[in-house]
Amino acid sequence: MGISQYMAKEIMKELNNRSREFYEFILPPVDMVEGANDLVVTIDLPGFAKKDIKLRILGNVLSISAKREDVENEGTVYYKHRPIQIHKKIPLPISVSDDERIDGTAIYQDGVVTLRIPIPNFSTIPIT
Repeated sequence: MGISQYMAKEIMKELNNRSREFYEFILPPVDMVEGANDLVVTIDLPGFAKKDIKLRILGNVLSISAKREDVENEGTVYYKHRPIQIHKKIPLPISVSDDERIDGTAIYQDGVVTLRIPIPNFSTIPIT
């Protein structure tokens, strides 16, 4: 392998690392929908095992963390954009006081986490 081929390979490797860092910053895709009594958060985390995903709510912020092992490939790697780890904090559109605890339930299926968060102090006002 000539010097220019080696440099091209190293440049591509560095670009792939920077690209992966960018994807780790913007990922995962998240949808939030307010239902009748809860907030439903859908998080796409393909490639991560259920045991490697951590969700935490503090105040009105949802923290999403996930980490997987990086697989060393034999041969030439042309693209490597899948994130190895994700750390994302998302403000929730609900008000929570400091002394209030929010408990949610999460289901993991086919690389998608569906989190249901009860809306605190939520009550429906009937119209008569």
